[in-house]
Amino acid sequence: MAKDTLGRIHRVRSLQLTLARADEARAHAQVASEAAMSARIAQLAAAVAPTSGGAATLLAQSHYRERLHKSAQVAANRLAMAEAEAERAVEGARAAKRDQSAVEKLLERARLEALRREARSLEDQPHHKKRHGPC
Repeated sequence: MAKDTLGRIHRVRSLQLTLARADEARAHAQVASEAAMSARIAQLAAAVAPTSGGAATLLAQSHYRERLHKSAQVAANRLAMAEAEAERAVEGARAAKRDQSAVEKLLERARLEALRREARSLEDQPHHKKRHGPC
């Protein structure tokens, strides 16, 4: 392949790697956010514990606990989805890194081949004659 073509491919692969790493960071941030929300919901559910009070108070607490448990289930599902997305992002970043490494190896091979060609052309040039004969 031509060197300029490999250079363009390398720039594209580098950009793809950068984007994949950004997606990976975003996915990990989403996992952390979902985990924090799930922990906060668990704290709220624990805080709404039954206390001595009237029937209306117990009914209200029961209602809020039920809503918080539903929210906790939804948060757990969202956390699982965020973790799966983070895993996909990690795999995407690995694939982008593999692609970029392959292109870098091709660039290195092309550079070495150009050096070999140049060395061969120098070897094939005619030798210089001595300017002076034996003195």
